[in-house]
This record gives sequence, structure tokens and C-alpha cells, in this order.
Amino acid sequence: MHREESTQVNGWASLPHVCLRHVFTFLPDHDRRSADMVCHHWHNVMRSPSLWRYRFFHFNGRLSKFRQSEYCSAVTYARYLGPYLERLEVCVCPPRRSLAAQRLEQTISGLFSELTRVRAPLRSLSIVRLELNRSAWTLRLRNSLANCLIDFLRRGLLSALSHSQSHLYPRCYISSLDLVGFFSGSLHVYQDSSVPSVLCHLQGLTNLSLSYSCLSDELLMALRQSRNSSREGDRLQTFSLHCSLNESHRQVVCGNSWAALASTCPDLTVKLTVDQVINTDRLARILQREIPLTEYSMTAFYSPDDDWSAVPLLCNLLPQYRRSLQYLTLDLSNCNESLDEELLELVQVCERLEQLRIWAFLEIRTVGRLLHIRLTQRSLLNKIRVRNKDQYRLILHTR
Repeated sequence: MHREESTQVNGWASLPHVCLRHVFTFLPDHDRRSADMVCHHWHNVMRSPSLWRYRFFHFNGRLSKFRQSEYCSAVTYARYLGPYLERLEVCVCPPRRSLAAQRLEQTISGLFSELTRVRAPLRSLSIVRLELNRSAWTLRLRNSLANCLIDFLRRGLLSALSHSQSHLYPRCYISSLDLVGFFSGSLHVYQDSSVPSVLCHLQGLTNLSLSYSCLSDELLMALRQSRNSSREGDRLQTFSLHCSLNESHRQVVCGNSWAALASTCPDLTVKLTVDQVINTDRLARILQREIPLTEYSMTAFYSPDDDWSAVPLLCNLLPQYRRSLQYLTLDLSNCNESLDEELLELVQVCERLEQLRIWAFLEIRTVGRLLHIRLTQRSLLNKIRVRNKDQYRLILHTR
């Protein structure tokens, strides 16, 4: 019996690194600590960076007699394992009392301060359920937490990105970056010069997603400069913008800035998503003629009291992109205006339209006319999806 147990122990101890690393990925922290003290071989495997690239924290702001405080646990983890951390998820139990909110603020601030100090190579960051509108979060705590996250963004995350780009490009670089919804909707991010200056150093970036509140002439110029210093195949290819009513979108961006970027990146495609911006003047400022727009999606729920019509959008603004627009999605509550003729005319003039998705009040015969346009004029249009507001739905795939 003793010989069998010894054989089993020796078998585990002699497993190669790759097998042990795979097994250790399934262990929680307390089991990893135990495995770390089994033998020198396991201890060395436990030091592998691949085991510590992801971390999930759940903070509740409560004290316990039987375990280490959340602050000490988080800061210690960041101090010793932060240099390996690439994906971080933080889930917060919303506090009911100000004392719990104070502990949460200290823990989160301490965690991100330590991650900034060790220059953690984060690629993904998620913070959920903060619920800063609760009364337990005093104004001082809110401001302190917001300043901590802003400081981490400026000095930690984005600075680390630009620093790594300048030293590792072209061997290693970031090809995709999504910052949609990262900043608060009330912030005028386009006035902050640090965002363009950081993006200017991200060489090799081919896919970029931003909220429209970040867009400015300076940002487009920074993207153009970074593309000039990139290799031919690493120029910006996809630029996605998300514009919503609750975010800053009234800034003026010159068409010349778009034209300059498009000339530097000849294969650039711009995707624009607009949510509830039901103001023709604002839409006209957003939809500059020089944008190489290939995809446009818009949601607009409006009533007669809103004094807005989708007709200028369909007849004047979108036809500007008749030679570039490929994908069109419209969700309109046009219960008091007919848009059938305007929509049909738009489809006729868009030479490269491939997919059309419409959620609106339309006449049934409009679908037949769309099919006729596709068969006689628009051979590229291979998908038409129509959903009437009265629950009538039709999806057509044409070849």
C-alpha cells in the first residue's frame, strides 16, 4: 500500500510543466497556496505568469474576523502578481452604509494605485455594480473614486499601452481597442488632449471603437500621424463611433479632418451608431460628407410632440454616402409620417448597399418594390430585413 501511494506521489511530482499549469488553472486561490508548498517543482510551476493573467475580485466592504481584509488582499495581490495581470474583473456589492462605501473606496483606490505602480499590462478591465448614485456614496467618496480611476487611465492603462507600443512595435502591438462607454456620459472627453496624445503612439492599431464624445479634430489628426509612422498593412481599417443622446455630441468636427484621415488610410471604413439624436441640425454636424461611411445604424423613437422628421435624414444626409454605404439599419417610430417613398429613393441611389434592415411603419407593397429594385438595379443588395411596427416581419435573402 505504501509503495502504491509513493508511486502516485512520484507520478504527480514528475508531471511536465504544461500539464501542471493546465491543472492549476482550475484551482481557487487557497488551493493554489497549498499546492505551492508541496514541492520545489510545483512551486516553480506556480510562478508561471500564465496562471496569473486573469483575476476576479468581489468586494463588499465588510470586515471579517476569519480572513484578511479586502484592502490587504487586493493590494498584496497587485504588488506581487500585478506584473502578470492582463484581465481584471471587479464586482462590487452596492453599499448600504457610508462606512462600507468608505472601505470599498479605500480598497478599489489601493488596488488601482498599486497596479499603476507595478505597470500591470492590463488588456481588459471590467468594474460592475458600483452604483454611485446610492446615498451611501458621499460626494467626497464619489470624487475620490472617480479621480482614482481617471488617474489609473491616464498614468496606468493608457500610458502603459503607449509605452509598450514604442518599445515593442512591430514585434508586439495592439491591433484593436474598444473604449465605448468607458468614460462617463457627462464628460466632454473631446476637450481632453491626453486622449489624442496617447492614441498617437498606438502604432499598428487597425480597429478602433470610441464614443462620439471622444471625437475631435485633434483626435483625427493624431490617428493620421500614427498611421503615417505605421507599416503599410497596419493602417487603421475600421473606425466605429457610438453616439447617444446622453453623451456629448455637439462638438464641431471639420470635414477636412475626416478627408485627411481618409487620404492617409485609403481602406478605412467608418461605422456609425446613433441612438435617439432626433435633431436634424445635430445630425448634420455629425454626418460630414467627407466621412468614408460604410455602416450606419440609428434608433429614433419620436412622437409628434418632438417636432422632428426622418425625411431630411433619408433625403439629404444619408444620400451623401451613396458611393460608400453598405449596411443600413433604421429603427424608427414614424407613426405619424410616411417614409415609404423616401426609403425607396434612398435604396435606389445607394450604389453599394448590401444589407438593409428596417423597423418602421411601412406599407406592405413597399417590400415588393424593394425586391423589384434589387432585381432590376441593385444586384449587390443580398439581404433585406423588414419588421413592421405592427409585428409584421419579413426577412429576405436574395442571391
